[in-house]
Amino acid sequence: MLRIPTLKRRLPHYLSGVLLTFVICATGMQTTQAAPPSTSDLPDIGTPADEVFSRSDEYQIGSMVARELREAGRILDDPETTEYIQAIGASLSSRAQEGTQKFTFFVLKDPSINAFAVPGGFVFVHSGLILSTTSESELAGVLAHEISHVTQRHIARSIEAQSRGSLAATAAMLGSVLLGALSHSSQVGMAGVIAGQNAAIQQQLNFSREDEYEADRVGMGVMDLAGYDPKAMATFFETLSNRMGSGGPNAKLLEILQTHPVTSARVAEARNRATAYPIVRPVDTTGYRLTRERLRVMTFSLDTNPRDVYTDTTALDSKVNDYRRYGRAIGLMQTNAGSEAVPILRDLVARHPDVIEYHSALGQALLASGDLPASREVLGHAKDLFPRNVPVTIRYAETLMRADEPRLAHSVLLDLFNAVPPTHDQVRLIALAASAAGEAAEANYYMAEYHLINGELTLGIETLRLALATPNITPMQRSRFKARIDELKEFLPPRLQAAVDRGEPLPAKIPDNERR
Repeated sequence: MLRIPTLKRRLPHYLSGVLLTFVICATGMQTTQAAPPSTSDLPDIGTPADEVFSRSDEYQIGSMVARELREAGRILDDPETTEYIQAIGASLSSRAQEGTQKFTFFVLKDPSINAFAVPGGFVFVHSGLILSTTSESELAGVLAHEISHVTQRHIARSIEAQSRGSLAATAAMLGSVLLGALSHSSQVGMAGVIAGQNAAIQQQLNFSREDEYEADRVGMGVMDLAGYDPKAMATFFETLSNRMGSGGPNAKLLEILQTHPVTSARVAEARNRATAYPIVRPVDTTGYRLTRERLRVMTFSLDTNPRDVYTDTTALDSKVNDYRRYGRAIGLMQTNAGSEAVPILRDLVARHPDVIEYHSALGQALLASGDLPASREVLGHAKDLFPRNVPVTIRYAETLMRADEPRLAHSVLLDLFNAVPPTHDQVRLIALAASAAGEAAEANYYMAEYHLINGELTLGIETLRLALATPNITPMQRSRFKARIDELKEFLPPRLQAAVDRGEPLPAKIPDNERR
């Protein structure tokens, strides 16, 4: 049995099992190759922050914040959207540095126009921001800007300047403020932050003028290397600034301008800098257009009828018409009318057999309409056409589970995750598939990895013990489970390592005074 990738030994023990995803996937983006940026464009900054927060420390803080957002239900769990944002993020981040910093990208369910990064390379984009962009280069500009804040250590330097508290306390306060901002309620933000600390942590989300200029400058270089139009960064922020200035009911949604203030001088400087780059006119990818339609539908109010939003569009440009037909089909599925979406998607697949999103959506629509055999056939064929594509494989496994074929679902998911690190929800799916297939030991093994992704080291070890205690496991399984326990045990404090050796139960959490 193959296994999910193991942790890196350099991570401190109490979050050592975190396996947050860094998926590099293909959506057909057109990029250009260029010489690496000069050191003047991408400076390697050494700062006092290094003495307080190592890159491993930053990863811990970021992963804890991501966990808080996930537990609060803010992270969008949609394989197609996640696949796209990871792809464009990977295209940019791979050109932003020499590979020492890993990045993970998330879409948050929030209509406001904002994006932010936290330590450790965790970048969050609000659904409202993606919908507010008018081109893929504009979205790339926002991501490149946030990526540059991470690579230039702006976040760590800001935190170092504001607080020298423990990593856990820093992450908890940062997460509380973010949740407060996302809920648009000061009550939520103050829940985990004592008086006086909220303002200090909020300040950590704000960057100096010099930081903003540097993130613009470095980000433009990254955009150019990835084949996007650097001018789009200035254009997008200028557009948002104009919207804010005009007031109106949507002005309050422009949160990005509170943490990334835009001045006329900054826009002018960005425009002037963009002229130094060659003129490029990149074409928006199909993935970008379909993701926007998908998010548009997923953020409809409960009383919105997709039939009213997506009326007859035959007079539009053929490509735009197809994108809107896709949106209509997704909307119909959202309103439990999957059977109406099937003919729309069958036509799109027939005319555009190379567009993965159409295959995936057709399989979903057939499943929603109750036609399990057809859904299985469509997604099985798509899996053959696009091997190890994450959304297609996930949707295929979901259909197999509904068709009472958990053993095959387990097999196809295992093949995928042998090549692509699984996300939080995907680990849970493979655990459910293994359990339904009667493979209790493997189900416990995957649930242990699920707990480790949540940063629950002791619970992960306890679940591995359950896997090890399962009757009739094979010698290979016994060896694998024991090796994993021994690996994780090294990250426990000595007292708890001895408890593992004696077979004693572990506490749900490691006491703060025993973390190291």
